[in-house]
Formats: sequence, C-alpha cells, structure tokens
Amino acid sequence: MWTADEIAQLCYEHYGSRLPKKGKPEPNHEWTLLAAVVKIQSPADEASDTHDKPVQGDILNDSHAEVIARRSFQRYLLHQLQLAATLKEDSIFVPGTQKGLWKLRPDLIFVFFSSHTPCGDASIIPKLEFEDQPCCPVIRDWANNPSVEASSNLEAPGYERKCEDLGSPVTKKVKLEPGTAAKEVTNGAVHPHSLGKQEGDPISPGINSYNLTVEELAAVTRIAPDSAKVIDVYRTGAKCVPGEAGDSGKPGAAFHQVGLLRVKPGRGDRTRSMSCSDKMARWNVLGCQGALLMHFLEEPIYLSAVVIGKCPYSQEAMQRALIGRCQNLSALPKGFGVQELKILQSDLLFEQSRCAVQAKMADSPGRLVPCGAAISWSAVPEQPLDVTAGGFPQGTTKKTIGSLQARSQISKVELFRSFQKLLNRIARDKWPDSLRVQKLDTYQEYKEAASSYQEAWGTLRKQAFGSWIRNPPDYHQFK
Repeated sequence: MWTADEIAQLCYEHYGSRLPKKGKPEPNHEWTLLAAVVKIQSPADEASDTHDKPVQGDILNDSHAEVIARRSFQRYLLHQLQLAATLKEDSIFVPGTQKGLWKLRPDLIFVFFSSHTPCGDASIIPKLEFEDQPCCPVIRDWANNPSVEASSNLEAPGYERKCEDLGSPVTKKVKLEPGTAAKEVTNGAVHPHSLGKQEGDPISPGINSYNLTVEELAAVTRIAPDSAKVIDVYRTGAKCVPGEAGDSGKPGAAFHQVGLLRVKPGRGDRTRSMSCSDKMARWNVLGCQGALLMHFLEEPIYLSAVVIGKCPYSQEAMQRALIGRCQNLSALPKGFGVQELKILQSDLLFEQSRCAVQAKMADSPGRLVPCGAAISWSAVPEQPLDVTAGGFPQGTTKKTIGSLQARSQISKVELFRSFQKLLNRIARDKWPDSLRVQKLDTYQEYKEAASSYQEAWGTLRKQAFGSWIRNPPDYHQFK
C-alpha cells in the first residue's frame, strides 16, 4: 500500500538531501518545479527491512521538468538493459518470449510525480467564486497496489531547469513496516519556470480551483457545488498549434477551449515543443521508453499512476488531458493501448514551488523569478547528475558549443550514443529482428525501424493528434 503523499514526500526528500545546492533556486528570489519517476516493487520480493542549434540533437529544446524526468528515466532504462543483456546482473528486465527482447519484471510498476500540473490542457482549471486558497488540492486516494520500490526523476518548475552535480549514483530506500512496499528514488530532474505566467497562476486573487466536469467548465453561468459560481479559468501560456480551433480569448471561463494540442509556453522554440499535457498523453499510449528502446522491448514501459503535488488542480482536467483525448483509439498494434492511468493529488506542497516561495516572501521586497537552470539526476553509475542552462551544460561557452563537453547527458545525441554502446556490447546474432533486417546508420533510421512503435504513433496522430508538430526530416539525421 502507498499513498500520493508518500510518493511526494519521497521525491521532496531526495531533492532536499541528495541534490547539492548548486543549481537550486536562490532563496526568496527564485522558484522551480520538480518531477520524478518512481519505481514501485511488490513486497513479495522486497525485504521489509531494507538498508539501503549546432549539431542536431546536441541541445535540449524542451527543458520542462516532465520532459527532463522522462529523459532521465530513459537513461535509467538503458542502463538496466545493459545490466540484463550484457552483464547478466540483477535488472528491472527479464527475458521476453521473442529473441533479443526483454520485458519489465511483473512485480514492478512506475509512478510519475510532478510538483505542478503539466502545462497545456491539464492546467486549464476552473476558478470558483469560492474560498481564498490558491493551492488547494482536490483528490488524493489511491493506494491499492501491493508494494512499492521507487525509482524517480526530479525536475524543477519553469521552462528551463536548474540542478547540481552528484558525484555518484544514489539509491535511496525507505524503511517500511513488514508487508509494505519499498520506495527508491533512482532518477531525478529539477526545472525552473519560464518567463511569463506559470501554469495555473491565479489571474485574480481570492479564487480557488475545484474539481469540475467539462460541461461545468464550459458553462460560465452554471453554479458549482457549495454554490460557488465558475467565474474564470486558470490560464495556460501554452498556445494552440496551427490547425487547431484556437482559444476564444473571451473574458472569464470561456477564455480557453479545452482538449486542444498546444506548444509549450516560456523560453525555447515555441514552434516545435509540444506542451507537457500533450506529451504525457502520448506516453500513455506509446510508453515512456521512446522508439529506440522499443527495439529491445517486448512491450512498452507504461506509467501506472501520476501524482501531482499541492497546487491549483482539477481531476477532470487531468483525466481529460492525459487520457480522455485518446480514449477512442482503435487498431493499435499488439502491446500498445490507452492505459487506465491512476491520477492522484498529494496534499504536500513543494517548498521551492512558486506558491510556497510567494508565501514566504509575502512581506519582502523584490521580484520573484523562475530558476534559470535545469537539474537532471538518474540512477546510473556514470555522471548521474546533469545541470543545464539554455539547453546546454551549465558553464558552456560559445567556443565550446558543438563539442562533446557541450552536450547534456540527456540530449538526444547522447542518449543515441548510449543506445549504440548497448548495441555494440551485444553479439549481433542476439540482436532483435528489427535491428538485423537492414543496415541502419542515423538516429532517424533507428527510430523509423522500430516498426510497431511507429505504427502506434501513426495511429495516434491519425485518430487523435493530427495537428501534432513534427520536426523536419533532417533534424534527426545525426549519427
């Protein structure tokens, strides 16, 4: 059994105790967001008394906390595949039924944590003429899974993240009572917020979010429970992609149209990076592993639950954004499907969130700004910590851009290099069929060769996300 508060507390403790000061927000001046992937293991196999744009692909074009957490998670998955396939050590993977393929151990699940609702559709939340509690949680009951071991990614708020270096991989286990699950943080990312408004920033004081249906959101004049009238919505800075209907921009609750694809707000390339709500909805259909890792997997790696920290929140908006928009998909390839994702909210506030920092400095002069760096941490033996600013490792100069030193460990080109290293350590006759049928060279070619993943992605675009912005063909032509 585990709770949303337990997941949140584990992530907050890892952030506070395991990540160094460098890269974290400046007290009483900066704020950030935190995101993580937590591995949960059933107690049957876990002791209750545990102890312990230069070269394409070089730059991080999307430094949102959720994206950095997922990239850190992919580093972790690559390392675990290496343990299983080449070192024959204990791993989260076990052999699949097909040659060269692996699958997740049946006693493991993964939970995604974010200290704030993802930008985009999930952050379009009704505002009620209600009580003055800008960070009121809504729902938090789900603890039916038997046991928990957590491997998580931490990421900070904003649209660029901030983090510092850990000298070695860290495994954190929490001692639990017999029969309960063990939680362990293995990946982490911290990301500062972008310029402009934070997702869910209150537009006017004295109004609180509440859990409403789509109809209640659309009907500005409808009276909500407790006689609280819907008078506005929390605005998202994420803009509708070309081809979508677009927002009305009208005053009040009709300002946004819900359910649309959007590009991320804040700094960065607004024309290519989709909002975190959209990306997480995609992960709920295609898995978090991506196309490259799908070559070695018998089935996608899905999240079992998403936990959100204390912040403006709507259960209905989260359900709609992450699940509802894709729930009618059909004819997906074997192994792929829209997951029955559990969505919960914790009652615990992240101490370096915008809301928390604002409360602390209520009577202090000075402007509150998002932290300008991004921190990524992953439970891998080499360079577990990665601190970036502007998409490059912190401290990168113009002269070093394009060099190996100017690449983040979670950039596409570095993840591709890790994939190639894994491939080189496996005998060719043990490669999966998808990698032996043709000679592959570039990152794009390896991605396209993951046929089942590409078929599923094509179905998702055709049936639900037709306006999704894709990178130009030459964007992934690196080796």
